[in-house]
Amino acid sequence: QVQLVESGGGLVQPGGSLRLSCAVSGSIFSIYAMGWYRQAPGKQRELVAAITSGGGTNYADSVKGRFTISRDYAVNTLYLQMNSLKREDTAVYYCMATVVAGTKMEEYDYWGQGTQVIVSS
Repeated sequence: QVQLVESGGGLVQPGGSLRLSCAVSGSIFSIYAMGWYRQAPGKQRELVAAITSGGGTNYADSVKGRFTISRDYAVNTLYLQMNSLKREDTAVYYCMATVVAGTKMEEYDYWGQGTQVIVSS
């Protein structure tokens, strides 16, 4: 069983900052790619940022220069530092990890429960 638990969301004023965290736990053999997605009301879920097991990153154009994705391999935790937040960043943010886990060492994409980010004055 693999669990992803996000934290760090909340209400912030435009121009402010937040740092999201995602802790991965369970019978993990290896974690490959990890990423942050978001879904705003009435919109489809979209990729915000992703990071490979080797540390390579990619970002949605809308967040480049403002958001930074990182991971701590020692504690299996993913982060998203969000600066210069805009109202259009308001969404539920989800963590995703491609994990090899369990006695059968099978690879699956696992998702967290989501954390709400509201950017408003």
